[in-house]
Amino acid sequence: MRTEDVNAKNLWEPSQEMIDKSNLKKFMSWLENYRGLKFEDYQELWEWSITEIEAFWTAIWDYYEIIGTKNDNEVLSGEKILNVKWFPGAKLNYAEHVFRNADPDQPAVIYQSEIRSQQELSWAELKKNTAAIAQYLKSIGIKPGDRVVSYAPNIHETLTAFLACASIGAVWSSCAPEFGIQSVIDRFKQIKPKVLFAVDGYQYSGKQYDRLELIEKLKSELPSLQETIIIPYLQNQTEIRSLRNSVCWDQLLMENIGAPLTFESVPFDHPLWILYSSGTTGKPKGIVQSQGGILLEHLKFLGLQCDLRKGDRFFWYTTTGWMMWNITVSSLLTGASVVLFDGNPSYPNNETLWRLAESTKMTTFGTSASFLMASLREGVRPKEQFDLSSLRGIGSTGSPLPESGFQWVYENVKDDVWLYSASGGTDICSGFVGGCVLLPVRSGELQARSLGVAVRSFNDFGEEVMDEIGELVVTKPMPSMPIYFWNDESGERYKESYFNVFPDIWRHGDFIKITSRGSAIIYGRSDATINRGGVRMGTSEIYSALDPISEVVDGLIVDIPISSERTYMPLFIVLKEGSFLTDELKKQLNQTIVQNCSPRHVPNDIFCVEELPKTLNGKKIEVPIKKILMGIPVEQAVNLDSLLNPETLQYFVDFQKEI
Repeated sequence: MRTEDVNAKNLWEPSQEMIDKSNLKKFMSWLENYRGLKFEDYQELWEWSITEIEAFWTAIWDYYEIIGTKNDNEVLSGEKILNVKWFPGAKLNYAEHVFRNADPDQPAVIYQSEIRSQQELSWAELKKNTAAIAQYLKSIGIKPGDRVVSYAPNIHETLTAFLACASIGAVWSSCAPEFGIQSVIDRFKQIKPKVLFAVDGYQYSGKQYDRLELIEKLKSELPSLQETIIIPYLQNQTEIRSLRNSVCWDQLLMENIGAPLTFESVPFDHPLWILYSSGTTGKPKGIVQSQGGILLEHLKFLGLQCDLRKGDRFFWYTTTGWMMWNITVSSLLTGASVVLFDGNPSYPNNETLWRLAESTKMTTFGTSASFLMASLREGVRPKEQFDLSSLRGIGSTGSPLPESGFQWVYENVKDDVWLYSASGGTDICSGFVGGCVLLPVRSGELQARSLGVAVRSFNDFGEEVMDEIGELVVTKPMPSMPIYFWNDESGERYKESYFNVFPDIWRHGDFIKITSRGSAIIYGRSDATINRGGVRMGTSEIYSALDPISEVVDGLIVDIPISSERTYMPLFIVLKEGSFLTDELKKQLNQTIVQNCSPRHVPNDIFCVEELPKTLNGKKIEVPIKKILMGIPVEQAVNLDSLLNPETLQYFVDFQKEI
């Protein structure tokens, strides 16, 4: 674990010009002029935002001039975090705010992939295409609340399809095409979609992957589907038109072009999209977030925490199966242009995204800590190879960025760039802690807690701690928290997911240290969720993938932080009597995980054990094993009296010594 240096040197400080031009400074001036509220610094502003939460979120509504109606007498109803309602009676439309200030001739989307050369889509073209898709959806009977799903990559068609859904009040859900078919079925089947958008295939690292056969299987598993729309990404339209019960994207676009774009006014808490939990304790849970909650949270997060404004060019490397895609799309709310990239960020080498930053005149470059560290290891020096004069900010998320990563950016990318590391979650589709353009950047630290997010660090006794590692908790509600989980009428699954440790306090599942300066340090997951390259997956999905392999009786997988720069993910399996862990079986296990889960979740090593530790009621103890393999003493990692077979822990104690 990193030892904090309270006298750590600042790597970057904002210039007075940058402060004066910042959205945060303008917001603070607005609060003083229109609310009579004067704050000396960001810390004071944050304290007010999480103390007077109704006043803060009303200010966000008014500052961003939300189009819609609201009840001025009630902002928040309900007593507990898990059952509050925001802006009861209010009505609006998320997509309307995307197009309200569009400059028709300016680029809305700049896109590039391994298949497509760099091109632009103007605001006028985006609006025209969105209207055409929306018109088609309405013509086949799609209504507010109907589910529309996507099995397509980070391309402009996917973005357009989402905006069309939002404009009519349909509910969006997305999986990336590299997801294994069972992972997609587990997600989509439970929400009963009426329409599927899908690509015929995709390309990654120069290799093409056909998806038409998988789409046919997916259609057979989704009896609720009324229409499948195929986006021609690899093949020509003639081959796609021959598919059974499908329509080609280009065809429906041409037939509906010229339709007006209208916006369905929906309640504040009307579902916008369904994201998914990682599936640690079963099939992935459908996390439902609202049109109004996401609109306010993303305007605040992107506008104030990321300092995004009209004329900027915003990029974050992501797939459509990660919540960062949803945030990236929301950058359009600020009037910025969005930069999309589909493919391997390191293909043919680690210069690809830096070249994209130069050619698009990118102002915000969002990426993962692993990508920055890969650039470091390969000796990439972007500042010597590319013109990054437009680049104002670099964002990093997905895992903690080591101090060496911070240092590399300032030495090799740009010495005056604002580097902010951020940490949040699919569960809120935003950041808990991250950037603040008013504050200095210190190596290894996240600058500040986000406005309106009452983040604290709790010890095991539920006591707030400062300058100590604890559980990341949120003590006040946020508008983008789930309005519910899909098919969770009683709310029990939602309650168990976040509120089963500290009553009426959101426990997120990350280790965090809040410093006395107000900055934060993230130490990774405190639960069994596995996050590799920004793709979160629960252990149960990996176990399900292994079920068909007859030799495997049981399994346990954990992702262990070895250092600030790498993790180690071993898979421990129990084999049936007479079976052996051969190289051929290892290969079969890895291929099964690639096909059904994700290539990123292939274990580093596979080991055979006689028996796995289990609780008295037969449950595997993943988190305690992870703690033991991190070097935490057994008596602190697990209650031995709760185990059916405590003697099995010795294997893992011995294993830890060899890591």
